[in-house]
Amino acid sequence: MSEPALSSSERSGIIRDSLAVGLATGAYGVGFGAVSVASGLSVAQTCALSLLMFTGASQFALAGVVAAGGAPMSGAATALLLGTRNTLYGLRMAPLLRWRGWRRFTAAHVLIDESTAMAVNRGTTEGVRLGFLATGWSVFVLWNLATAIGAVAGEAVGDPRTFGLDAAVGAAFLALLWPRLTDRRNVLVGLLAAAVALSVVPLTAPGVPVLAAGGVALLVGVLARRPDPAEGRR
Repeated sequence: MSEPALSSSERSGIIRDSLAVGLATGAYGVGFGAVSVASGLSVAQTCALSLLMFTGASQFALAGVVAAGGAPMSGAATALLLGTRNTLYGLRMAPLLRWRGWRRFTAAHVLIDESTAMAVNRGTTEGVRLGFLATGWSVFVLWNLATAIGAVAGEAVGDPRTFGLDAAVGAAFLALLWPRLTDRRNVLVGLLAAAVALSVVPLTAPGVPVLAAGGVALLVGVLARRPDPAEGRR
C-alpha cells in the first residue's frame, strides 16, 4: 500500500520550518569561525573544518584543545567522542529515509541534531526525506557561510584577548550544554563530569580532561540503562 503524497501546504510548512531552523543554527557558525581563528587555526583550516567535519560541538571541541596547546590527535579524539551520537542518529534514520548507495552516503554528511529532529516524527517517507534534506542542507550552507564570515572577522581582530575571544571556547561549550540541562540527572552528570575534568587538568595533557568528562557521561548512560523485562522472559 503506497503512502499518501504530501499536500502543497504540508510541503510548504516543512520547508518553512526547516529553513527557520537552518537560519537560527547556521548563524551560530559566526561564533565558531571567530573562536577557531582565535585558537590559532587559519581561515582556510577553519573553513575546511566546517565543510568536512560539519558537527558543531565537535568543531568547538577541536578548537578548544588546540587553543589550550593540546596535540592535534587529542583534539581529534575529543571531536570523535562528541560526534559518536551521530552514529546513533544514523541507526534511527536509515530505515526511515530508505536510501541506498550514494544517496545514503550524501545524507550521512548532513546527519546532525537538527536534521534528525525535523525528520524523525514525520508520518511518511516523503515527509521524512523533505524535513531531513531541507534542514540538513540549509544548516550546512548557512553554517559554512557564517563560519567564513566569523573567521575573517576573527583574523581582523588580531590578538584574541583584545575582545575576550580567548574565553569564547568555554562560553560556546556552555551555550551548547545549557539547553540540555533540563532534568536533575543531566545536571548531576554535568556537575560530575566537570569535577572529573577539573581534577585531571593538572595531571594530563590538554584534551584529555574533555575525554574524561565524556567518559563520565558514557559510564552513567551504561549504568542507567534498564534491561527490557521482555528479554528475561525469552
